[in-house]
Amino acid sequence: MADFTDCYWESRDGLKLHYRDYSARNELNARADRPPVLCLPGLTRNARDFEGVAARLSGEWRVICPDMRGRGDSAYAKDSATYNPMQYVDDVSLLFEAAGFDQAVIIGTSLGGLMTMAMAMIMPQRIAAVVLNDVGPVVEPAGLERIRDYVGQGRSFSTWMHAARAVQEIQGAAFPDYEIADWLVAAKRTMTLGGNGRIVFDYDMKIAEPLAKMDLATQPDLWPGIDGLAGKPVLTIRGALSDLLSADTLAKMQARLPGSDALTIANVGHAPSLDEPEAIAAIDRLLARLG
Repeated sequence: MADFTDCYWESRDGLKLHYRDYSARNELNARADRPPVLCLPGLTRNARDFEGVAARLSGEWRVICPDMRGRGDSAYAKDSATYNPMQYVDDVSLLFEAAGFDQAVIIGTSLGGLMTMAMAMIMPQRIAAVVLNDVGPVVEPAGLERIRDYVGQGRSFSTWMHAARAVQEIQGAAFPDYEIADWLVAAKRTMTLGGNGRIVFDYDMKIAEPLAKMDLATQPDLWPGIDGLAGKPVLTIRGALSDLLSADTLAKMQARLPGSDALTIANVGHAPSLDEPEAIAAIDRLLARLG
């Protein structure tokens, strides 16, 4: 596992937010003109979700992995209504200043990809290149319904093996090839040891409240976020079994972004871990375009 520094920044409403800063280990290749890689996680995920990505890239790139408010080592919000994408985007806008960079290569998984599209609408100058991981401007309602069914349940487990089996129950259909070792990795990335000695999901259960109130049939228009990425290196990764990003939406994204790259990973659903060999190679190709 790559070394990192635990760092913090503050939101406009006074929350202490956490990020991992993986400084480039190979100083010869960590050029001053090379933007950091900013990894934005999914709804129930945290900075640990990108441990594999950071371990690979931090040899030559600075990698920044934040915990969004209510996740990981970031403070929980007093008002659950602030658990929404535009608030997260505002929080990240302050992270740029706190961590001292103007632009970033953004890898956005699921919610992180929605944030990236929103950023492309309001602050495109912050984006050097993008990886959208299993998300697009149209999110399939069936996938949202599935997520809404399990988020915020507040279960706890006595051992990591029990925790791994629980993650398998939730996500088994999306990862039919996973072995128990893979489910243990997934559990340790999404859960933590609670104060009572039991293993719990590492997020504020109240993040489920805005999602519960959402009308899944009505979605904001995020296509301008795709248009805002025009001319930038873009890679979209889709799991072939995904219930959030359809093949049709991916094709329309490709048509809207000539010159962008797309990858569909077989026998994987929502969302690819980015540790898959095909994903690793595709991300390397994207970064190579930046020099």
